[in-house]
Amino acid sequence: MILVIGNAACREKGLLPGVLAVPELLDLVRQSRDLGLRIAREFSAFDGDDMISGFARIRPLDEDEGGGCELLIENWHRTPQTPINSDELAERLDAIDRAAAEVAARLDARQHVQFLTANGADLEELRRAVAAKPGKVWSEYVGLQGVSHQQPLHWRLLDGAVCSVPGSERSWRVRLIPIGPASSAPRGFELLLVADAPLIAPQEPSEDEDGLGHSRLIGSALTPVLRQPIARIIANAETIRTRLAGPLREEYSEYAGNITSAGQHLAGMLDDLADLEVVEAPDFKTAREKVDLADAARRAAGILGVRAQDREISVVIAKPDDPIVAIGEFRRVLQILINLIGNAIAYSPEGSTVTVAIGSAGDGTAEVSVCDQGPGVSPEQAARIFEKFERLGRDSDGGNDTGSGLGLYISRKLALAMDGELEVVQPDGTEDDVGAEFRLTLKLAE
Repeated sequence: MILVIGNAACREKGLLPGVLAVPELLDLVRQSRDLGLRIAREFSAFDGDDMISGFARIRPLDEDEGGGCELLIENWHRTPQTPINSDELAERLDAIDRAAAEVAARLDARQHVQFLTANGADLEELRRAVAAKPGKVWSEYVGLQGVSHQQPLHWRLLDGAVCSVPGSERSWRVRLIPIGPASSAPRGFELLLVADAPLIAPQEPSEDEDGLGHSRLIGSALTPVLRQPIARIIANAETIRTRLAGPLREEYSEYAGNITSAGQHLAGMLDDLADLEVVEAPDFKTAREKVDLADAARRAAGILGVRAQDREISVVIAKPDDPIVAIGEFRRVLQILINLIGNAIAYSPEGSTVTVAIGSAGDGTAEVSVCDQGPGVSPEQAARIFEKFERLGRDSDGGNDTGSGLGLYISRKLALAMDGELEVVQPDGTEDDVGAEFRLTLKLAE
């Protein structure tokens, strides 16, 4: 089977007319297109009834060939899928729509937009409209087709509707996915807009300081390839360590534990190197969204809850009386807080407390401070702590310092990209055990 993606030949050959809504293949096509390289790789996907596996070869096409990518699928096999219930099927269909959506937004319970991200050259007018008058019902920013009733309607009546987006000639399908355990009275919604056709625009390669194209080989090619075998190594080592496969001598169990730690370290380094390529790209930008800092801190603490519990460390979030909403990109703010809280847990003694405080300053900025009860950071260390590959060796009760030395460097790059700052705060006292405090500062939302 040969497909030509994003190309006028689709109309002539009767091939795919729009976004390839198979997440596993879509990732490979994007990698080939972004890198300008041929890719050959095994894949598997669910087609709604059965599991499909095969070998995909992707070749980016030159401009004289119409652009886009040529996708060749070999050794196509269909395997009956174990019957799944309706909830699992709905989750898989939602995942497909998330992969194909070019507009994603978070809505509150009344369908008011909290933040929105839009990828596409024809979506700039939508981005400006939301930025100019935020917080309106989502349907006021688009044109619903075949819906004449006053908004907001019940969400079930709008899920699957067709709409138009100002500035875009494409037609869009609406997906409203409820957030919360009760679909009858959800506490919010995930809004997705899926276009019926791709938007093909010429892409100029970005250049670095030497005039060469900025490479994203690790993040776009190596990381996806290596992630699965590393995860398999970790899973198998954990099976051995926990003796799930049968009785085992203690020294072999400890050896398997070392393999697990090494695999987790390697996986973390791959993620850090991929993030490093992203933040150092000349064209790197972050979205401008309204971010509830208390909500982001709560989610970061929840993600790290098991790690803190293993060391009997309490993570206390000192929430403000009123919501503190800043301007930034939610997932990047969450990434920074996970790094800061994770470091605080690692460098705090067992049984201690990590405190996360959210507040606002009088200069129109919002602050999130993460404080631990570890050995602290000396002035000499503070001067170098945000440098690339800097591992200052703060003694950690949680184990050896096996980090890549990139976490704080990447976090500060992300903060600066959001017009904010990340700094280490020097304590006023002179005691050795006052701990360390890191402060993230962002602009307050108006």
